[in-house]
Amino acid sequence: MLGFYQKCMKIWFDILTPKQLLFFEPMIEKLRKNNQVLCTSRNYREVVELAKVRRVKIVLVGRHGGSDKSEKLKSSLERMHHLSHMIGKFAPDLTISFCSPEAARISFGIGIKHIAFSDSPHAEAVMRLSVPFVQKLLIPWIIPKKEFIVYGISENDIVKYRSIDAALIVKQKSKNHLKSDFHLKDKKTILVRVEESQAAYIQSRKDTSTNIIKEIVKDFSNCNIVVLGRYLSDIAHLKKEFGNKIIVTDKAVDIKALFRFTDVFIGSGGTMTAEAALMGIPTISYDAVPNHIEKYLVRIGLIRRERNSKKIIKLVKKILESDNQNLKRKAKKILNSMEDPVSKLLTTIRTI
Repeated sequence: MLGFYQKCMKIWFDILTPKQLLFFEPMIEKLRKNNQVLCTSRNYREVVELAKVRRVKIVLVGRHGGSDKSEKLKSSLERMHHLSHMIGKFAPDLTISFCSPEAARISFGIGIKHIAFSDSPHAEAVMRLSVPFVQKLLIPWIIPKKEFIVYGISENDIVKYRSIDAALIVKQKSKNHLKSDFHLKDKKTILVRVEESQAAYIQSRKDTSTNIIKEIVKDFSNCNIVVLGRYLSDIAHLKKEFGNKIIVTDKAVDIKALFRFTDVFIGSGGTMTAEAALMGIPTISYDAVPNHIEKYLVRIGLIRRERNSKKIIKLVKKILESDNQNLKRKAKKILNSMEDPVSKLLTTIRTI
């Protein structure tokens, strides 16, 4: 795979979120064929469970810091302490991350070349703690370079690829699940993803996913209402609030398989929202995390944005009454036009 090197490389991936695991999975598979690869993560429920589902071998180091700033700092420092010993022994030639602050600091301190990906310049804390230390930053072409230059990286060290990250995830194979695997009855399915509640960049909204779910339960009792939680606290709250009126996923699921049975998706504007849109699923974003990717997909007509829960209900009714075939064809055409970021990564490795 990396034939331009005379010897096997040692490559370290630091994977912090479910999106990063799915995004890096094809890169890890390709690079493992001719190189020694170490994948680390932290004790974060969704990542741990998803890694088992996807059969990605990861080494857990440290924990997720939650929403409290002091706990975020403490968990990051502890994680860096343990990682520094592990990575020092592994002695990688290259680090690849999605702007992991711990990976950035350790790689800089030890002197390891670091290639990072990001589609989230709005995540200011993470950007400030990682971008100044990386050698190359790979970003989707729709995001202006100036959004990252402000964090301390040269324009020449930013590499664009003509794709959004969800496209790489959507193109991966999923397991052949049945409706019964997701406890779905033979009726239409509304899938809701709750917003991120513990990230430093999250913005408060009047109509949260809980408000939206309340309206959906009132109007769509004749549908499967499936809700994807993020944290155990989310899941406990949803089960207590709605009981058997909704299906709450309390384990990581192969989302692409679940999307096959989804008639409408309601998301917070993140990666899962983009995945649904690129699969041609009628998608509504309640825009809890304003970002360039969501704006792009709204602009080209693959996503409808609506922040008011009552207006969302009207949109859902309209969607369920339509066949949405034109949307599916449009999504397929856009997906097929997108570049493979894996090739861009391999080309970038050559330059450093």
